[in-house]
Amino acid sequence: MQHIIDRFISYVTIDTESDANSPTTPSTAKQLDLANHLVHELKTIGLSDVTIDEKGYVMGTLPSNVDHEVPTIGFVSHYDTSPDFTGKGVTPQIVSNYDGGDIVLNAEKNIILSPSYFEDLLLYKGQTLITTNGLTLLGADDKAGLTEIVTAMEYLVQHPEIKHGTIRVGFTPDEEIGRGADFFDVEKFDAQWAYTMDGSQIGELEYENFNAAGAKITFKGKSVHPGYAKDKMINSMLIANDFINALPKNEIPQETEGYEGFFHVTALTGSLEETHLELIIRDHDRTKFEARKELVLKIVQDINMRFAAQFGEDICIAKVNDQYYNMREKVEPMYFIVDLAEKAMRELGIQPLIKPIRGGTDGSRLSYMGLPCPNIFAGGHNFHGKYEYVPVESMQKAVEVIVKIAELTATTKFD
Repeated sequence: MQHIIDRFISYVTIDTESDANSPTTPSTAKQLDLANHLVHELKTIGLSDVTIDEKGYVMGTLPSNVDHEVPTIGFVSHYDTSPDFTGKGVTPQIVSNYDGGDIVLNAEKNIILSPSYFEDLLLYKGQTLITTNGLTLLGADDKAGLTEIVTAMEYLVQHPEIKHGTIRVGFTPDEEIGRGADFFDVEKFDAQWAYTMDGSQIGELEYENFNAAGAKITFKGKSVHPGYAKDKMINSMLIANDFINALPKNEIPQETEGYEGFFHVTALTGSLEETHLELIIRDHDRTKFEARKELVLKIVQDINMRFAAQFGEDICIAKVNDQYYNMREKVEPMYFIVDLAEKAMRELGIQPLIKPIRGGTDGSRLSYMGLPCPNIFAGGHNFHGKYEYVPVESMQKAVEVIVKIAELTATTKFD
């Protein structure tokens, strides 16, 4: 396991935070530091056709070692980390033989990772955990996935007795800001299907995800001296508050689970004259998803009607853009690829946890681009923050799942 630990740490200590406000791809030049490192490493372990394009997309090939026709499959992960919490100066801590108690991440700031709050920790008692130092995120999303794919390819190269077909690997920038698949060349990747290694808890296997949209809403106001503001002042911040209050109260991330959708205000900045609100809209059901977008536009319309006479023009301007859709529609016709991953887990003694993703992965968009792409666990927990951690044993199991899927693909008869 030390090999996995060393590789993972070498990745997470490279800052690859993406930036949603940047127009470039990758959105931050520093992502290329890890991308180029991965190119070198894939070549070193013996993969062929290793490339990196001008957008930072890395691909490589493990050639088939069998003499019969086998479907070409792929494994995909992203190398950027979330801009929601800093990924600069990541200093991982190793907790060996975890005893089930509190883990002090940072004594000086009294930052504690506790099973009394994060109950999943107790699943890993006796295992080796990698945590943050309480000041940054860890980056297991998705550098655990990178670690697992590279390690699995290395293992297959070193063990030619394990039979497999052609395997393609792909590493992408900017997944955390919703642009990871923007320039992914599916034709060049040339796989019949793939798996993203981008899930959380060991055993997760997902082929459903949210339909997703983002909304940017501007509220206009009128500034008047407060002493003379009667029937004249319009405070854009209060109108934004009216908009938020018009959304369903309990349909927010912290009140929903499973297949339940939500509205989530992600940013709110403003002044009396102008306020900007950013909102994400999520639902697994396409009909409910469309209804959520319509509700946002209806609230905007109602606000504009309320202030039409006083303001003389629209006081509220909304832009709603779809981001990605539920991959289920594209994966279900090839459900055998989910069955294949489930069989691999069961043969390794892993209980599959087949459930919907309450989010999205590169795989959701890739599925609509012609590359059906279910999602498999990478092992990490509490992504995008200082309480992030990953059990090393989960990463090891993910490596074994990749190897087993490769082996089963070469020995399964597909209709």
